[in-house]
Amino acid sequence: MEGMTHDTTTAASATALPLAPGNWALDPFHSSVNFTVRHLGIAKVRGRFERLEAELYVGERVEDVRISATVDLASIDTGNADRDAHVRASDLLDVEKRPTMTYRSTRVSGAGEDWTMEGELTIGEVTRPVTLAVEFGGLVDVPMDGSRHAGFEATGEIRRSEFGLDFAPGLLGEVVKIQLDMQFVEPKNG
Repeated sequence: MEGMTHDTTTAASATALPLAPGNWALDPFHSSVNFTVRHLGIAKVRGRFERLEAELYVGERVEDVRISATVDLASIDTGNADRDAHVRASDLLDVEKRPTMTYRSTRVSGAGEDWTMEGELTIGEVTRPVTLAVEFGGLVDVPMDGSRHAGFEATGEIRRSEFGLDFAPGLLGEVVKIQLDMQFVEPKNG
C-alpha cells in the first residue's frame, strides 16, 4: 500500500532483535485464533475464537521475549450457531467450568522469519507443553496513526484428550490444528 514502509529486518544473532523493547499490545482487529478438527474422520470443521487478549514482551535479547494470551472459549464460531451452542455445553467444552484457554511462552528461539515458541497451554485445570512454529511477517509503519505493527503467524497442534477434552471419540478427531494470525503494536517511547 502506498505510504507504508515494509521493513523485514530480521535478527541474525541470539542477542539482536528486530523489535523495539517493551510491551507490545495486541491489535485485536487484525488478529485471530483459528482451528481445524476432523469430523467423522472424513471432513474438517474449521472455526475460530472471536475474543482474544494477548501481550508480547520484548527484551534486549531473544531469551527475554515472552508472550501471554487468553482466549474466551465461549466465543467459539464454527459458522453454525447450533453446533457452537452444543460445543459450549457441559457435555462437550463446558465453558462454565472452562471459560478460558491461556498460553504462556517459556522459550523463543530462531532467526529471520522462522521461529519456535515453546510454552504452556492451559484449558480448565489442565496445563500441557505446546510448541508453535512462528513465522515473522515483518514490521510496517502505519501512516494513519504513526504506529508500527509487527505481524506473526503461529501454527501447532494439540491432542484433545491431553486436556481432558475426550468427548465424542470417533465423532471428532483427536488432533486439533491451531493457526494464529497476530499483529502487535509497538510501544510508544517516552
